[in-house]
Amino acid sequence: MNVLVTGGAGFVGSHFVRAVIGDRLPGLEGASVTVLDKLLYAGSAFANLNEVAHAKRLDFHPGDAADAALVVPALRGCDTVVNCAFSPGPEHVLSTAVLLEAAHRHGVARFVHMSADSVYGSVTDDVVAEDTPLSPTTPEAAYIAGADLLATAFHRTHGLPVVIVRAATTYGSHQRPSETLPRAVTALLDGRTAPICPDRTRDWLHVDDLCHAMALATTSGTPGETYHVGGSVELTERALLEMILAELGAGGDRVTTEPPASDLRYALDDDKIREQLDWHPRVEFTTGLAETIGWYRDNPGWWRPQIG
Repeated sequence: MNVLVTGGAGFVGSHFVRAVIGDRLPGLEGASVTVLDKLLYAGSAFANLNEVAHAKRLDFHPGDAADAALVVPALRGCDTVVNCAFSPGPEHVLSTAVLLEAAHRHGVARFVHMSADSVYGSVTDDVVAEDTPLSPTTPEAAYIAGADLLATAFHRTHGLPVVIVRAATTYGSHQRPSETLPRAVTALLDGRTAPICPDRTRDWLHVDDLCHAMALATTSGTPGETYHVGGSVELTERALLEMILAELGAGGDRVTTEPPASDLRYALDDDKIREQLDWHPRVEFTTGLAETIGWYRDNPGWWRPQIG
């Protein structure tokens, strides 16, 4: 198998690429990988691939997934696309459209499209299933939803074998310090206070568990289907920060609260991927959190240049 991974130097994409090259994902052993990434976060992005940079099964194309002139040669020789590219604006929809059109013309065997739980807006009761109507409440989430609808439309109209993987809030190493968990961790490591929205609740998914789900969707997912990938624990940010403080031996005086800037709660029903693809989370949250905090503690040279 030859896989094009767009956004393959980013957080989720680089974890997936390293796992494929390291033969750690079922069904993808021996696969070759082509990465297309515009290295938006140049201070750290390619560093995410340092450990596999010289692998014979890895090819790297610097460039924007919205540029058809770059997408077509990157796609040459690939039979599978895993779209991890994300831009926080209308270019996200554009890049997805360019990739889908190129994949359709190229005749790929599988197009795995990454999505996020934010497309449903805030969830007040229980959990949402894959057939729940999309109802984004922020422009960023609306762009994600728009790209999802495009992917579905290419399957319905052209028969493109699209599988959508919609993930819960994901954490792990190599995540930008602007995101909730690493923002708190790096602030505390840097001697600053950690900002939180105490009552905002998320379902926390370790990136290794997400990569496992992506592999199953690539090899065994049904074209035209969407699969939710839920986390191993649902926590408020207050509870999360208490765990981080305990791990770092810091006191509660190192915390500042802020009003919610996004939906208060996300929660996905992931029965479908558990029952159909036999996926389940393997990383226990306290273990994953400790390992993640340890990585940020040991790699200040990676995250500190990204803090403005």
